[in-house]
Amino acid sequence: MTLHTLRPGNVIELRPPVPEQTLQAGDALLIVDVQNDFLPGGALPVASGAAVLEPLNAWIARFRQARLPIFVTRDWHPPKHCSFQAQGGPWPAHCIADSAGAAFPAQLALPPASIVVSKGRQREAEAYSGFAGSELDRQLRDMEVSRLFVGGLATDYCVLATVNDALRLNYRVVLLGDALRPVDVRVGDGERAIAAMCAAGAQLLKG
Repeated sequence: MTLHTLRPGNVIELRPPVPEQTLQAGDALLIVDVQNDFLPGGALPVASGAAVLEPLNAWIARFRQARLPIFVTRDWHPPKHCSFQAQGGPWPAHCIADSAGAAFPAQLALPPASIVVSKGRQREAEAYSGFAGSELDRQLRDMEVSRLFVGGLATDYCVLATVNDALRLNYRVVLLGDALRPVDVRVGDGERAIAAMCAAGAQLLKG
């Protein structure tokens, strides 16, 4: 498809669409919940979660070079959060605020200017989405972001919820296929989540 752009003097310039992997003004990188507790050895590990680190670091480098914003969400739970099994929730205690498990791994090359978004801070409210109970939407709009490049953990929970909210809020979403890993409580949950996000309007960029 070719886009038509009117130039001064009513001369029509023909230009191709911008490929999803080409960075431009209005783009931001959104890294979802890459925290120690979700990596092997953590309290709630995604089996292959460490595999997202190398591709995410490559994207971080690209966004830094392009001087585009980098956002990072994190679970930041109080003790006795409603999602914990001891409180009747489905998950073991994880990502308790200020704990080592809630920290970003040292292998994730986050620049100092990264914008950290904390979620799940209210004891009685679950928050899979990075937009839930946070300032993420306002921060993105303040920076005139219109397209999000999304990677992180886990595909079938927090990534899925975050992307669904982003699409609902009219952001364009590019899924970084090589920087996503699922929990897969049921075999195939991750693949089904990717299919659902694409059906809702996200673009999958395969590694």
